[in-house]
Amino acid sequence: MPFLALPFPAIDPVAVAIGPITIKWYALAYIAGLIGGWYYARRLVMADRLWGVVKRPSVADIDDLVVWVALGVVLGGRIGYVLFYNLPLYLSDPWEILAIRNGGMSFHGGFLGAILAFLLFARARGLNGYTLLDIGAVVVPIGLFFGRIANFVNGELWGRVAPDFPYAIVFPGGGPLPRHPSQLYEAVTEGLLLFVVLALAVHRFGFRKPGLLGGIFVLGYALTRTFCEFFREPDRQLGFLFGDHLGPMGGGVTMGMLLCVPMALVGLAYIVLAARGWTRPRHPVEEAPAERAAEA
Repeated sequence: MPFLALPFPAIDPVAVAIGPITIKWYALAYIAGLIGGWYYARRLVMADRLWGVVKRPSVADIDDLVVWVALGVVLGGRIGYVLFYNLPLYLSDPWEILAIRNGGMSFHGGFLGAILAFLLFARARGLNGYTLLDIGAVVVPIGLFFGRIANFVNGELWGRVAPDFPYAIVFPGGGPLPRHPSQLYEAVTEGLLLFVVLALAVHRFGFRKPGLLGGIFVLGYALTRTFCEFFREPDRQLGFLFGDHLGPMGGGVTMGMLLCVPMALVGLAYIVLAARGWTRPRHPVEEAPAERAAEA
């Protein structure tokens, strides 16, 4: 073991235990992400200067939307993991699909599930789907940050072997060699960095160009996730899909990289369409400030 390698901090994955009831850090990360996103979204829809004449959801809509999105993330994340990362295992034992306690969630699947939830909710409430997706894009980095921190606490999704990196960590399930703490890299880039970029975009553009903020998030996530994949150990059952000695850490193309390619293209396309005004509704509705204040 290199002299400067760090031992994994002894953090109990169970945050709270009261008799037979246990609450894990991972569950708290989901709760913190949902509550933080809900609070931020409520503040955004109450800020008149961000909207112009674009119809926006009410505060009550945001309250109801949280439930839809939570279901979309959980169901989509699980189904995505089954389809993208370990399909042979689940085909041989379909009941294992329901065993969420054993782990296995895909961000890309949860992302698609959340999009579906946003669009279905928009249709049910007569709202602009692009606008709801923009709100979701701005608040999602909060959940990503807490989720990646929980990955680190659980000692999962660790990075590639890094014998010469002074702050490499020996993870309990990662063997005796020190590895990159790639979960923390993802927390900083996919979480904090994207949050700041989108906050600046909201300040500059508001929600007056439906689809723009969503496009920025999708493109930004694809780029930051691809960057982190160069330091993250690929899933054991998949390994590197193809290519050798790619990037500074060696290895090849991972499933995470591959799934980010269509994300980047879609994000870029929506940025262009929104910037040209092609996503704006033909007959925008301007809301009276008094009505908005009454809803708050």
